[in-house]
Amino acid sequence: MSVDLNADLGESFGRWQLGDDDAMLSMITSANVACGFHAGDPATLERTCRTAVTRGVVIGAQVSYPDLVGFGRRFIDISTADLRAAVVYQIGALDGLARSVGGAVAYVKPHGALYNTIVEHQEQAAAVVDALVAFDDRLPLLGLPGSAVLELAEARGLRTVTEYFIDRNYTPNGRLIDRRQPGAMITDPDLAAERAVGVARRGDAESLGIHGDSPDAIAMARTVRAALLDAGIQFQPFAGGRG
Repeated sequence: MSVDLNADLGESFGRWQLGDDDAMLSMITSANVACGFHAGDPATLERTCRTAVTRGVVIGAQVSYPDLVGFGRRFIDISTADLRAAVVYQIGALDGLARSVGGAVAYVKPHGALYNTIVEHQEQAAAVVDALVAFDDRLPLLGLPGSAVLELAEARGLRTVTEYFIDRNYTPNGRLIDRRQPGAMITDPDLAAERAVGVARRGDAESLGIHGDSPDAIAMARTVRAALLDAGIQFQPFAGGRG
């Protein structure tokens, strides 16, 4: 039995540092690297990709709304043409940086408000799928089980990968609880580890996600990783290399 463990990285900007990418890259199998639209400057993204390549961690493009001020966590009523172009632009930019250090973008994961919006929003979901098809239809799409974007991607012949956040709580219908609501975030590493083991054993998702910007992200990732290994669950990235 195996599972992928992913985290959001590359979200520092200039002298402003967020998270500990170096430590996280020693514990995960897939890195959702920011693409400059919600976080990350070119040097930060290049450095994150270089470390990921060195550690054997698969690189994914974490695409978002153009929203640096809001960290990509605000809905934007963007046209489908603009969103499609923005997603293609972000994947291409990160892929260029990754290739410059010996890697390549191997999958795509939407970030923040875009991730949540395309669970239901058919037009924006279609724009994201169109962007993947236009850029490289071999790239898997990582997202919420039962979301509109994964259904549309499957219909277009793309590979879809389901994700479960170990540091977030869910509504009864399987949607993420709004961050502004009480109890949306899980901060207890032991609870997160217990949930992670249960999800992996049941096969509820192919990838377990953790937010690299959370205050206790490293401690949580370490605890979760140890619990999974103790349960006999191995780590395996869902995406392979891309030439």
